Amino acid sequence: MKTKERVCLAVFLGSVEYLRALDMQMQVCQAKKQGFEEDVLLLLEHPPTITVGRNGNWSHLLASDHELSSRGVGRFEVDRGGDITFHGPGQLVGYPILQLAREERDVRRYMRDLEEALIRLLAGYGIIAARQEGLTGVWTSHGKIAALGVHISRWITRHGFALNISTDLSCFDWIVPCGVSGRGVASMSSILGLQVELREVADKFVCEFRSVFGRETIWVSEDEFKDRLSRYAREVAVA
Repeated sequence: MKTKERVCLAVFLGSVEYLRALDMQMQVCQAKKQGFEEDVLLLLEHPPTITVGRNGNWSHLLASDHELSSRGVGRFEVDRGGDITFHGPGQLVGYPILQLAREERDVRRYMRDLEEALIRLLAGYGIIAARQEGLTGVWTSHGKIAALGVHISRWITRHGFALNISTDLSCFDWIVPCGVSGRGVASMSSILGLQVELREVADKFVCEFRSVFGRETIWVSEDEFKDRLSRYAREVAVA
């Protein structure tokens, strides 16, 4: 008898402030710890933001506080893995909040599966991408094109990936990307020599995510997503 696929709600949010997106992740995690069954994949982009993970430090920040402040760049320390990274317009950020099944409970496998979904996505655009031994993320001959950093608690995932689509790559001059010097960064648009639309890439990513993670992935609007969470919170409150 075929096992029923788990359901994952895919939500495209557009441009979202970093702390608001983090709060949304925490709300979903809390709901899942209380029994909310559906997994969630948040897809969005951030205004200019620099974050440092729990394995990193601010020594890899190259820009001054004044320069970042004058450009309206946010700075946050977060509990994901990895070092320093940049988020900004033209970059697809994905936050999968998944309850990993018993057979999925391997952090390395989870990271490799995220990379695999991105590698397959890029292949669909004719971009050859791969992993680098000993490093996380997705790499091309032009440089790193996607960064990964996750947090897993009680086998529920948070944080995720950032894929450069039409990102202003000069913003990476403010940091040593992921703490790895001399490797360079790339975007889909810089490799292809043409503009690539973020929403189009988000749609295609969901197809690859569905295939790699074996989830029945359903698009829902932001309002429907919030309504489902609110209804579940009310149910828990009166139970």
